[in-house]
Amino acid sequence: MISPYHNPVLLKESVDGLDIKENGVYVDVTFGGGGHSKEILKRLGGEGRLFAFDQDEDALANTIDDDRFQLINQNFQFLKQFLKFYGIRKVDGILGDFGVSSHQFDEAERGFSIRFDADLDMRMNRNNELSAHQVVNSYSQESLASVLFQYGELRNANAIAKTIVESRLETPIKTTEQLKLVLKRFLPKMKENKILAQIYQAIRIEVNQEIAVLKEFLQQTPEVLKEGGRLSLISYHSLEDRLVKRFIRDGKFEGEAEKDFYGNINVPLKKVGGLITPSANEITLNNRARSAKLRIAERI
Repeated sequence: MISPYHNPVLLKESVDGLDIKENGVYVDVTFGGGGHSKEILKRLGGEGRLFAFDQDEDALANTIDDDRFQLINQNFQFLKQFLKFYGIRKVDGILGDFGVSSHQFDEAERGFSIRFDADLDMRMNRNNELSAHQVVNSYSQESLASVLFQYGELRNANAIAKTIVESRLETPIKTTEQLKLVLKRFLPKMKENKILAQIYQAIRIEVNQEIAVLKEFLQQTPEVLKEGGRLSLISYHSLEDRLVKRFIRDGKFEGEAEKDFYGNINVPLKKVGGLITPSANEITLNNRARSAKLRIAERI
């Protein structure tokens, strides 16, 4: 049964990508509703183990009663640190399903969705200090424009940032509806939802430091994976997917891949198969799957 908390995207494909060994040790770094974790556990034998990470306290309600399972209420940027705490040095596979869960989108008060009026929040971990309210109301025009341009890929980021800064001088922008009204002139009817989604995405990524966290996580994976261990990662926007693709190919995010004395490329991972996207049927059943991209890699 699919959890109402979050419909797991590319469930079979992503877990197949782990090439699960019955007695292996695996990590689901984005537990959410537990859909991917449950599928991994189905394929594990009695000696297998699964560790899952989720920084959102709401996800704790979905924990799985299974002696082979351990849920860690932390951000996956601390992957290596917490595995070490549990006595795990190397694992056979890591699965990640990045982005916002269906639950977070559907909980109006979290402020993630353009469908609801709510306080500007967008924190995946509600214990974190930085919220969307602070980004919108305290960032300089230059910093705000940078966030909107880098993470929302908005060409008119400067104009949007200027409008926000000028408006908040009169009164703080406290809710998602206030933000929409402030930016009304940038939201033509036919493109309103698309542009708002880009703006929300940019603010959300900044609030949760998603790009920095993803980079930190990816850099830990070669150390944590056993030789032949698998990485199965689902991204939902081009910023994430580019980082994942580049790291698998080059072992780094900028510059050329390192080469040995003989000019052979020296990288820790090799890609397995090509890019995998959801079927038309899955998108029909779960519209949020439409932008998902799955990449699989193996530790060399």
